[in-house]
Amino acid sequence: MSNNIYLKMRKSIILIPVLLLCFSFVFQSLQAQNTPPPEWAVCAACHTIGKGKLVGPDLKGVNERHDKEWLHSFIRSSQTMVKNGDPVAVKLFEENNKIPMPDNNLTDEQIDNILAYIENYDESAPAAAPVTTTATEEAHGEETTFEDAAPGLKGHNKYGPGDTKPTFIIFLILIFVALLDLVFFKIIKARFIHIIIILVSFFVVGEIVYVEAKALGRQEGYSPDQPVWFSHKVHAGQNKIDCLYCHSSAMQSKSAGIPSVDVCMNCHNVVKNGKKTGTEEIAKVLDAWNSGKPIEWVRVHNLPDHVWFSHAQHVNAGKRECHECHGQVETMDRIVQVQNLGMGWCIGCHRTTEVNFKENNFYQEYVNFQEQMKSGERSRVTVDEIGGNNCQSCHY
Repeated sequence: MSNNIYLKMRKSIILIPVLLLCFSFVFQSLQAQNTPPPEWAVCAACHTIGKGKLVGPDLKGVNERHDKEWLHSFIRSSQTMVKNGDPVAVKLFEENNKIPMPDNNLTDEQIDNILAYIENYDESAPAAAPVTTTATEEAHGEETTFEDAAPGLKGHNKYGPGDTKPTFIIFLILIFVALLDLVFFKIIKARFIHIIIILVSFFVVGEIVYVEAKALGRQEGYSPDQPVWFSHKVHAGQNKIDCLYCHSSAMQSKSAGIPSVDVCMNCHNVVKNGKKTGTEEIAKVLDAWNSGKPIEWVRVHNLPDHVWFSHAQHVNAGKRECHECHGQVETMDRIVQVQNLGMGWCIGCHRTTEVNFKENNFYQEYVNFQEQMKSGERSRVTVDEIGGNNCQSCHY
């Protein structure tokens, strides 16, 4: 009797990998039906479904407005389509203040998941624990909660590659069970089955680790709530306030700096009523001035701690324009990070950006390059050629 029970128990162990795989598929299926797919987090920072325009356009009905092939191409690289002169892409780009949509390294399946979620989105479904943004109704047409834009995501609009933890755990368990059976239980006689399960699981786990590690420190599309609703469109766009008036240290310092309340009060000791925000938001500035407490602005553009970056080097010596890294901020009510600020993006810029050799005495020390420029042997010098892509330049 005991032997039969033992044999049944051994045979039942073979079902564990199958059950785990079934659980994985069922879990993912239920998640797709009841909650947004992980890929939706990429879109949620800038778009809503039926809630009006956020940073980008409302995505309600997008499947009816465009064909599937066009949507796949646009989601992957809208700027490629804009540069190639696609009339619909160009129109969308211009209608949305020429704010470039970040490129997305998504598979066809992931894009289909996003489009299916948009198509099946139920506007009447209640959003749990909504987090209200500080943007006013006048700024975005109506008050928008982040949960409206990204159900299931809480806090600031910082996103990663999605919730891969369940899949990661499931495939780790598969590796463990396959190894146990291979070494101890030996129920499955064909060893190639163990090898297949282990190799596939290792591949999935490795892919998840790679994607998650690559996403560390990346905040493309990040647009956090701020303690005071501040519109760059009003200040830098309509009122033509120069970037360096508020970010005065960008020419001499590593950081561009955040203006103190004193700088705000240069105007707002007189201007106390805004056309979009009324008196409520400006009153917060006045309260900070009167109380002596600084406004705790949330930094939008962040780099990892192991990266050294100098605004002075780029803005002063390099003569770079603000919009090259930060986008057309003068068109943004709410600032959003439009570039990924990754190492590949920086290296690509250094490889194509020309150094002003003729009008900058600092580069007189590059004797060989100077002689080549004078003789006509060389027509330009790029940043990477003078050490801009050396590891120690940014990771000293």
